[in-house]
Amino acid sequence: MSNQGVLAGGRIVQAEGYLVSDMGGDKVMMSIQSGKYYNLGQSGGAIWEHLAVPTTLKEIVYKLCEEYEIDREVCTSQVEAFLQKLAEQGLIVSAEV
Repeated sequence: MSNQGVLAGGRIVQAEGYLVSDMGGDKVMMSIQSGKYYNLGQSGGAIWEHLAVPTTLKEIVYKLCEEYEIDREVCTSQVEAFLQKLAEQGLIVSAEV
């Protein structure tokens, strides 16, 4: 499935095969298969936690807007861009079966 297909497919979820650690508030991940490291930061870490169960872009934005004072349109734009980067790296997958 293409990267756009992951986001357009509805529900998305964390891909398997990554070790995740909290380092001073930042989420840091390592791919078990490739050994590649990723630093998601604090905001990215919060989004990553929401991806622990199948969810949608809309649901993530709703939860973040509830947790933080952020404009919904700005949040949607930023979360969508972040999810696109995760999809490009294979860190999230479509949860649709």
